[in-house]
Amino acid sequence: MSTVKENYPVTGLSCASCASSAETILKAQKGVLYAGVNFANNTATVEFDPAETAPELLKAAVQSVGYDIIIEKNDTVADDLEQKRADEHAKLKAEVAWSVFFSLPLVVIGMFFMHMPYGNYIMWLLASPVVLVFGRRFFRNAWKQAQHGTANMDTLVALSTGIAYLFSAFNTLYPGFWTSRGLDAHVYFEAASVVVTFILLGRLLEDNAKANTSAAIRKLMGLQPKEVIRIGHAGEQEIIPLSEVRTGDLLLIKPGDKIPVDGELVSGSSYVDESMISGEPIPVIKEKGSEVLAGTINQKGSFQFTAKKVGKDTLLAHIIQMVQNAQGSKAPVQKLVDKIAGIFVPVVMGIALLSFICWILLGGENGFTQGLLAMVTVLVIACPCALGLATPTAIMVGVGKGAENGILIKDAESLELAKDINAVVLDKTGTITEGRPEVIAVTWLPDADRDQLAPLLHSLEASSEHPLAEAVTAYLKVKGVGQVSSDSFRSLTGKGVEGSFSGRSYYAGSRKMLTENAVNVSVFLEDVARNWLKEAYTVIWFADEERALAAIAISDNIKPSSAEAVRQLKKAGIEVYMLTGDNEQTAAVMAEKAGIAEYRAEVLPDDKASFVKALQAQGKKVAMVGDGINDSHALALADVSIAMGKGTDIAMDVAKITLMSSDLLKIPAAICLSRKTTSVIKQNLFWAFIYNVIGIPLAAGLFYPVNGFLLNPMIAGAAMALSSVSVVSNSLRLRLTRG
Repeated sequence: MSTVKENYPVTGLSCASCASSAETILKAQKGVLYAGVNFANNTATVEFDPAETAPELLKAAVQSVGYDIIIEKNDTVADDLEQKRADEHAKLKAEVAWSVFFSLPLVVIGMFFMHMPYGNYIMWLLASPVVLVFGRRFFRNAWKQAQHGTANMDTLVALSTGIAYLFSAFNTLYPGFWTSRGLDAHVYFEAASVVVTFILLGRLLEDNAKANTSAAIRKLMGLQPKEVIRIGHAGEQEIIPLSEVRTGDLLLIKPGDKIPVDGELVSGSSYVDESMISGEPIPVIKEKGSEVLAGTINQKGSFQFTAKKVGKDTLLAHIIQMVQNAQGSKAPVQKLVDKIAGIFVPVVMGIALLSFICWILLGGENGFTQGLLAMVTVLVIACPCALGLATPTAIMVGVGKGAENGILIKDAESLELAKDINAVVLDKTGTITEGRPEVIAVTWLPDADRDQLAPLLHSLEASSEHPLAEAVTAYLKVKGVGQVSSDSFRSLTGKGVEGSFSGRSYYAGSRKMLTENAVNVSVFLEDVARNWLKEAYTVIWFADEERALAAIAISDNIKPSSAEAVRQLKKAGIEVYMLTGDNEQTAAVMAEKAGIAEYRAEVLPDDKASFVKALQAQGKKVAMVGDGINDSHALALADVSIAMGKGTDIAMDVAKITLMSSDLLKIPAAICLSRKTTSVIKQNLFWAFIYNVIGIPLAAGLFYPVNGFLLNPMIAGAAMALSSVSVVSNSLRLRLTRG
């Protein structure tokens, strides 16, 4: 079964209960394998079988419960959506300003001049535009929910303010109903108006804060230019929209330009700033044949390049898609929160009604009015939004912060798992070392015919894909050594290669391979190799069926940041292990230079997976760090797989965390980010839960018999508005995390 996974913008969400409702309806559709709606970034992630459903059917389903998803995929959708959000934000800002304008005199009259002539009518007049005009969104959305038999945050606000407003209007028109019974005809116009004002203000502040959580993805999207210069067949230049660029087009890049698509440089040269993709701060020289990436910035030179990957195929597009998927994914703890958010509003309505009934039965002569006040206050103070925002805002900021620093996190679960890592396994080549092996020296047996044998060695190594073989091939090519065709060729994983020339077998690879094939190594070559091993060089052997013919010294320098990264991991309480196919002597020297006490030498690819399993059997949470070339099995088995590399040389689809540069310091940074993000999630959930656990009983008047305290609905409205803002603001602290 072939499935499709898409992210759709969602409109109409006002709280976590809305997101839960939209998610439930999507999950109920035939052919949908997974659906998740993220309230923090108003996005639905849906995986479905296109043979059983279609985006149009998903859209209709969401619309049936009062929301909408944007399924169009043209180039203007993002801009149109951004403009729509900007218009809504401006409208909300105006509504807040006007609500404050009407509410301020209303509060003054309600507190200090409540007995002034026609005071109730003046307050009614001031409250009406706030509740009925600027607060109409709450009543409209609540009515939509009621039509579908559901309830959300807007239902609570509409009920609380609507009841307070209607009760006050009744008491203004018919005060005698109460005075004839010896009771005061209280009005709560100021409470209804101020609650609407505070909740609108809370929404405004929440929107601002939520916009900041998406700063990273907007920054990534802004790396591409809107227009490019294309060069025609006759050499003419034309400015075209980015969307019109096709594979094979010749494009011109001027000093300071952003590179629009991935491609290959064909003329000119320049330095290009790739820091926004790789995290490497130093600009990289680009000459004819060099690869250039979308989103990177040209420096002073000018050049022409051919477009190789455009649109969704560019590395930048893959990064943006990966970050969007990760920000829209849900951490394991979110499942419990979603269940609570799904039943939160009905439970709160039940508590509010129960408090009203209890006040009527037990509250004495003022039981009805105080019960009404308590019911309104319970409806106002309850806040599912804080619960709904607690986890996704932290995930969004954490994933975005990682992307800004060249750390791509696959999903929320990966981010959460990384905090538990207590063992890191490092592959040596390309992880601890530079991954650019170079031949330092070749020593032949004195009686070996190197002119005849060197082409055989070149042919053997040219057929191998191993990085060490590439180093030997490059060395021999520079020396002008040619190649000859072989009768047969066989690659021996983790050992080397074997080939047949004119009916005779030749080997190129490790000492282990020579021993297994009973090949004799002379004392002369043995002494040469021993001295090289003391210098931490890797030694490759070339031999025929009987004896070793040459020894080759290869150096792969340790990265400048490796030792410091290992030190930071150890300081964080994490054990560090090194695995390498090198011999014991070279491995020992390399491990010592990197500050690693535990290492394994002469390890085959399958041995790496076995080593990860052994650590897990000891109860350790293991992170495997490699380049995905010969350690894919070990990466798949690890609790957290971390792929390292540069540009397109990385296994982005396989690893849970992908490091866009080869800097080992990104590993402790990723683990630190995970721990801080998880800590913020816990803080957010604690405050969201404790706020409701304390606030709702307080609003219901549970402590009134003890100390006579009854919470004012206006204060409840302010508290509710600030609860969401405080959670989002706490998540935004992650942006201060040092990369």
